Amino acid sequence: MENERKTLDDRAKMTELERIRHSAAHVMATAILRLWPEAQFAAGPPVENGFYYDVDLPHRISPEDFEKIEAEMKKEIKANNVFERIVVTREQAIADAQSGRLGGLAERPGNVSKFKIGNLEAIPAGEEITYYRNGDFLDLCAGPHVMRTGNIGAFKLTNVAAAYYKGDEKGPQLQRIYGTAFKNKTAMDEYFKMLEEAKRRDHRKIGAEMGLFAIDTEFVGPGMPLWLPKGTVLVEELEKLAKETEFAAGYVRVRTPHLAKEKMYLTSGHLPILYKDSMFPPMTLLEEQSRERNEQLTRRKFAIMDALLKFKSEGATANPEQVRALEQEAFDIALQQDVLGERYYLKAMNCPHHHRIFAAEPRSYRDLPLRLAEYGTCYRYEQSGELFGLMRVRSLNMNDAHIYCTEDQFAAEFNAVNDMYLKYFKIFGIEKYVMRFSTHDPSRLTGENAKFVNEPALWKKTEDLVRQVLIDSKIPFVEVPNEAAFYGPKIDVQVWSVIGREFTLATNQVDFAVPAKFGLTYRDKDNSNKTPLCIHRAPLGTHERFIGFLIEHYAGNFPLWLAPDQVRVITLNDDEALINYAKPIVAELRANMVRVDADFSATPFKAKIADAEKTRVHTMLVIGGRDMEAGAVSVRLHHGGQQGAKPKAEVVADILAGIKERRA
Repeated sequence: MENERKTLDDRAKMTELERIRHSAAHVMATAILRLWPEAQFAAGPPVENGFYYDVDLPHRISPEDFEKIEAEMKKEIKANNVFERIVVTREQAIADAQSGRLGGLAERPGNVSKFKIGNLEAIPAGEEITYYRNGDFLDLCAGPHVMRTGNIGAFKLTNVAAAYYKGDEKGPQLQRIYGTAFKNKTAMDEYFKMLEEAKRRDHRKIGAEMGLFAIDTEFVGPGMPLWLPKGTVLVEELEKLAKETEFAAGYVRVRTPHLAKEKMYLTSGHLPILYKDSMFPPMTLLEEQSRERNEQLTRRKFAIMDALLKFKSEGATANPEQVRALEQEAFDIALQQDVLGERYYLKAMNCPHHHRIFAAEPRSYRDLPLRLAEYGTCYRYEQSGELFGLMRVRSLNMNDAHIYCTEDQFAAEFNAVNDMYLKYFKIFGIEKYVMRFSTHDPSRLTGENAKFVNEPALWKKTEDLVRQVLIDSKIPFVEVPNEAAFYGPKIDVQVWSVIGREFTLATNQVDFAVPAKFGLTYRDKDNSNKTPLCIHRAPLGTHERFIGFLIEHYAGNFPLWLAPDQVRVITLNDDEALINYAKPIVAELRANMVRVDADFSATPFKAKIADAEKTRVHTMLVIGGRDMEAGAVSVRLHHGGQQGAKPKAEVVADILAGIKERRA
């Protein structure tokens, strides 16, 4: 189900901007009711970058309706009505919903506020029930809001989409009207300017223009990118960076298969419930003896199907007892076939495999910390509607590692991981970032809604450890309850691109539960066996998401070390002397593993430059007669223009240094 109901504590922490947007949702509902009084409203929360309200209405709202809705909203804002908080009993709320008053401008006999009744049922017994009223509009709402409608500075409706009530596809389908609101028009104009720039930088658009990746839904499948040669350059450069950084930090590299037995994930706790929906369906592998038995059962199953079809054609003359017996036999056959073979799953995460690597050899406290690193390929069954370019995929390559350590080593190891993040941020010019520290909800350790392993003391201990490391390291962080991994607290790394667009880039998690499930131990100084803590970390996230971010961050204009096309040597024309002068430069660069090509053609010079700019070649080395005479080359940078003529040895040395140092 989407949109878990916010707790009162969550609501109390709403920012001023979130309150503005929440209030704007109520003002939008007011406007819609003035135009279509029969409208029924479900939920209208503030969300990232705006707000929405779900509405049930015979009229299909379209962007053509936005102007008149916005006109009514402006009237309500000009009226400067107070947002009045009203405390009521549950009985009063039910009565008002039955009369159609909730989510309306007045009572509406015969038009029950059906969704508000559903929302009422979600309010826990004993929790205060409140309305908010602005003008004639009265809504079931826990708040908070701004003081008056006039406090909403600037707003705009943006789009409309279909949505199921409470995210349940079995429920009614509603119209979701989206909008955004800001303190003032200047802030809103900047936001829409950023959106326009984001469209220009869309990684799907630039990826296609540069030939970086392809998604072949017909033959390969949705959400499974194919890395083309130029995109593979980005993949390999990032892997090279990660391997060098991790080697220097004392990591050792491992490799694991792409699938594992069901037992692996039942042991880890990812199955049967917690992660099942995110994993591809299992494969059942049969040994020879089992295969023969399976074939016998399959033949019998088809015979039963034929018999049942025959009985169906006979209608009333069929023997009901025989039909039931055959149906039961078919069910029993299905059960037998289900247990004949071993179930295997495509791996959705690398950690269980790494746990088995830890378990493969006896371990001592002298072996710790043990840092196992792998760029592991994982497969996750994202819903088709959630797939989005490289940002949400089903096949992903993760910059993964698992650090097994003692409790005494934890702070230093966790802090070292955070330092690694900061190093990467500097390399990629990421100036704005925040760590999102996700903790557990003590009320969800047991029962039907259990979400976290039931180890309250360990939750408190590890959360205190992580919190203290973040405080001591002075890294900016926000604490978010109820969003931890099922096995321990985690940090999601939020970063902002150069145009101010926010991305969730990577994760860093603490696992105090799963190592024990696998029986992982080390021999301590006192000769006792102890279970290590495990830090899951992926500073560069996945290739797919991180490269998607980088494409938009750089708008495809990658720094020299990362650029798929690093250098192109361009002669002014196809003069043989110029070509002979240029060839050794190309050869020297290639000998140093520089991605260089050449254009020695008779194509007009301006066209050669235009082509290099279009294909985003980072550095163009232009050679004319004067350059040759002076033993020089003229340097031109993509989007940087002419840099002037320089001695060729100096230019080559500077290119090699720029790549080695990974200059921005």
